[in-house]
Amino acid sequence: MVSLLGLATALPPHRLEQADVAAIARRKFAKSFARFPKLADVFVNSGIERRYSVRPLEWFDAPHDWSERTQAYLDGASELFVAAAAAALKRAGVAAREVDVIVTVSSTGIATPSLEARVGQRLGLRANAVRVPLFGLGCAGGVSGLATAARLARAEPGEVVLVVVVELCTLAFRGDRDDKADVISTALFGDGAAAAVLRAETQPSKAKPRIGAAGEHTWPGTLDIMGWSVDPIGFGVVLSRSLPKFVEQRFAAPARRFVKSAKMCKPRFICHPGGAKVLDAVETALALKTGTLADEREVLRGHGNMSAPTVMFVLDRALKRGLPGAAVLSALGPGFTASFLALEAGRG
Repeated sequence: MVSLLGLATALPPHRLEQADVAAIARRKFAKSFARFPKLADVFVNSGIERRYSVRPLEWFDAPHDWSERTQAYLDGASELFVAAAAAALKRAGVAAREVDVIVTVSSTGIATPSLEARVGQRLGLRANAVRVPLFGLGCAGGVSGLATAARLARAEPGEVVLVVVVELCTLAFRGDRDDKADVISTALFGDGAAAAVLRAETQPSKAKPRIGAAGEHTWPGTLDIMGWSVDPIGFGVVLSRSLPKFVEQRFAAPARRFVKSAKMCKPRFICHPGGAKVLDAVETALALKTGTLADEREVLRGHGNMSAPTVMFVLDRALKRGLPGAAVLSALGPGFTASFLALEAGRG
């Protein structure tokens, strides 16, 4: 069994109120708003009140090229990595020097050497710790990263695996492009990080949550639903307007297959809150009462969509409130892929 020894989240210092972001967006995307007046509604109907960023709001008023965005990513992601990892290790009661494997998940910037190499000495990680950086998972990265870390823990029982998920979505805000997807992403995305400490144990503590089966489903012919384009300025968001309807119609089947294959009985779903419409679509797909995904909506309201770490914020909230029984972590990301992970809550 793989025990979840500790889980923690971290936020950057700059708080972005949705109303202030909307005001800047109206200036930046004036042509888009003129052609599509209803675009303004996305800031009101997103279910988001505030988000957090590694850069202050005024930073986005000026143009920034790829090199400037990359430096902002390296600086901000490194700080969040250390903050989230240190907090998770403290909660787990594990020293950084005891970590055997580090899984780093991030898709909103490019770092070579990767983030764990840049901050390892500062954090106190051993020089011979194994490094496993993962890129390209997008919003599914939190669930898929935890699943990968759990598999590595099972391969070497007793070893400590640290997984750190860092995404700086705001650095991809593009005022130079005239695309509806850019307006929508400006209304949805924020920055954040989360970390977890795992260990496979022959006699796990019943008080600690335990990670079970993992699964994924990738739908053929769906590469254009979500992802990045790349140009000299930076990343450009690819986000299809068909996403909520796709989730409503196609998510239930792989979710049911995973629950059956994992031999789970009526588990609670803990989902990545990609947006208000996506949460509505997930509830419809899973035949849940409207409003069932309350923790997801609270995280979305206070933090926005932080991509990969967001589902770990929801999990942290659920665990603190007392998660009863079995749960399925789920997220959707580029591919287009659904990622699932079984979790059994601790007792006592």
